[in-house]
Amino acid sequence: MSVLLIAGSPSAPSRSTALLEAVAERLAGRNAQIERLAIRDLPAEALLLADWNHPSIERAIAQVAHARVVVVATPVYKAAYSGVLKVFLDLLAQNALKGKTVLPLATGGSPHHMLALDYALRPVLHALSARHILPGVYATDSQITLTPENAYQVHADLAERLNEAVEVLATEGLKLPATHGFEPVPFSRVRCSV
Repeated sequence: MSVLLIAGSPSAPSRSTALLEAVAERLAGRNAQIERLAIRDLPAEALLLADWNHPSIERAIAQVAHARVVVVATPVYKAAYSGVLKVFLDLLAQNALKGKTVLPLATGGSPHHMLALDYALRPVLHALSARHILPGVYATDSQITLTPENAYQVHADLAERLNEAVEVLATEGLKLPATHGFEPVPFSRVRCSV
């Protein structure tokens, strides 16, 4: 079961990529094959000229096609997702996300841009025929801080929201059993009295 993590940040390292890595950590050991696609690593000229025949672009589009679940992370600039991500999404066929479950993630300087997930990114994912777009996770810069070792650290409140999002992603997108809660009870074992 393939999960594609799409990093839509033009810079590296980035807070939005740190969100993707936090998702990857939470999916580790859950029988999911994780692939990564950093759009900033694709050739700029091929992206901007929509060169579908460029080998890197072909590989990236094929990664999207073969994934069962797609996790998209982007920084928010001027109340919208990144231009790098926009250019890539424009290259995808109109049904590129058909039958796929998508988890959108975003980071921004303040909570004021939180609705960019719902009003900017979600409509584009829907236009690409995503079967199921999960509730997104938005994080502010203060929730993902840089450590002295130049690594990003996800704070506890955000970590809990990511745990919940990954649990939904695993159960609804990958059809994996839940890791918490009650064990499912087969109907044949249900007893009731009237």
